[in-house]
Amino acid sequence: MVECAVAIGAGLYAGSIALLGFGFDSAIESISGSVLLWRLHAERRGRHPETVEQRALKLVGVSFFILAAYVAFDSAKALWQHEHPEHSVAGIILAVVSLIGMPLLARAKRSAAQSLSSAALKADARQTSLCAYLSAILLGGLVLNFLFGWWWADPVAALVMVPIIANEGREALAGKQCECAS
Repeated sequence: MVECAVAIGAGLYAGSIALLGFGFDSAIESISGSVLLWRLHAERRGRHPETVEQRALKLVGVSFFILAAYVAFDSAKALWQHEHPEHSVAGIILAVVSLIGMPLLARAKRSAAQSLSSAALKADARQTSLCAYLSAILLGGLVLNFLFGWWWADPVAALVMVPIIANEGREALAGKQCECAS
């Protein structure tokens, strides 16, 4: 939630679509984590783990599609309207911290998912890995804008991620387990 608040605040201040999209990604990550907590609590109360697991996996899948739609829409809009974000040192620092922290968090989630045999948690770990990819894209876009004034760099890079994000959503909704360990 801190990442979400910082990204959205810095995005609003700088007028950066990439930072706002990154903040939205952080919000989805938080929602996804809440869904998985709900799954674990429901299982502990004796509800059928398979049923709860499938519902949780579908909710994680929907969050991927929401993220893909948002990134595609906002990136296309930024390119179409030639939206020039201001430089954001806070955004660059946030992207670096996230780029370091998200892979560690994803690894911990994959380990927990394996211990719990949870496809939903594996999907969530994949979503956390995507957050690291988005951090790299965000960092690249912010740095290119900062150094060279290339305002279009981060929305173009974000558009490259849309098919990857949507594919993960499709797999999660189909009930497939992510191959997150590879």
